[in-house]
Amino acid sequence: MHLPRTNALDAVLRPLGQLLLFVIGSSLIISLIVIAAAFLFRGTRDDMDLVQITFVLLPQVLIDGITLGFVYATIALGYTMVYGVLEFINFAHGEIFMFGAFAGVELMIYMNGLGYMDDAGNLMTYVYVLLAILAGMVIAGLLAVTVERVAYRPLRAAPRLVPLISAIGVSFFLQDAMRFVQSSINGDFYRSFPTFGSFTQRLTFFTVDLNGRPLDVAIQVKSIIMIVVALVMLSALNYLVNGTKIGKAIRAVAQDQRTASLMGINVNAIIAMTFLIGGALGGAAGVLYAFKFTRVDPFMGFLPGLKAFTAAVLGGIGNITGAMLGGIVLGLLESFAASYLSIFTNGAFGAEYKDIFAFLILIAILIFKPSGLLGQTVGQKA
Repeated sequence: MHLPRTNALDAVLRPLGQLLLFVIGSSLIISLIVIAAAFLFRGTRDDMDLVQITFVLLPQVLIDGITLGFVYATIALGYTMVYGVLEFINFAHGEIFMFGAFAGVELMIYMNGLGYMDDAGNLMTYVYVLLAILAGMVIAGLLAVTVERVAYRPLRAAPRLVPLISAIGVSFFLQDAMRFVQSSINGDFYRSFPTFGSFTQRLTFFTVDLNGRPLDVAIQVKSIIMIVVALVMLSALNYLVNGTKIGKAIRAVAQDQRTASLMGINVNAIIAMTFLIGGALGGAAGVLYAFKFTRVDPFMGFLPGLKAFTAAVLGGIGNITGAMLGGIVLGLLESFAASYLSIFTNGAFGAEYKDIFAFLILIAILIFKPSGLLGQTVGQKA
């Protein structure tokens, strides 16, 4: 792991402070770029004032972008955890994320069928969501350990390309395995997170005027929960890596596997532990994703997994806080592109181009700063 050795309290508080600064800084920079573009293209639209519409939409766009960024950030934590130790991209992580989502959704559907969701108190609804997250973490963590033992460990001494191909094969296998199971049991490929509690309620900050119509600047309760859980995951992971004996062993294996084994560290056990942690983080992210977007299917892990990998690279692959930063930046880029591209181009480019826009920005950043936004590179193994 590419983090300085710190005490336990500092390991928890420092990344939270860094992330807060990153969120404020990236939001400010991207907002200023969009505002400058609005002034630049102000005369191109006769039906609206681009500057006015930009300022009116800006608060909600920022909220949506930060929320989406935390979705990518939670998935990216699992990527960067494994890469920090093995310098290996686990391209099956998106499918592990998917299995975790299905585990949480199936548990909620089962409990809903038993009537537990009927007239559940406000506190119990949060307990049920927590149980779904724990179920996703357990299933995804165990699956990640199994994948490491079966598909990756026998290839550890092979050239880098070989385990990469194995990871792609595992990805396709897990997709088809879940599709087979779901079609055999339920007759379809997708499941929906049950609706209960007040999680879809929107908390309104203030109201702005949009061409004579009131526009509420608000955030859903489920989005707040997702952000809080993501921050807890970041803090817990930093504490684990920097404040515990297991974390010390993980850092030692990440630095030099051979020397770590000579010092009495069970390298295979530590690598399996790393996959367990990374898989559990992916499972929690999968449940949160299902909780927010409600629907899951066997192919849901591909695009979020690809974007989470992009977020990890953008922030600095192998850096835990960098993964969160990369997710936030990517989420903001997508949100701004989805909201403003159509307005600035008079409908020539719509929200469907947000992915292209975000990846073009990523390419530009990596051309000038290949190590990612935090500027830390992964050291070579001895």
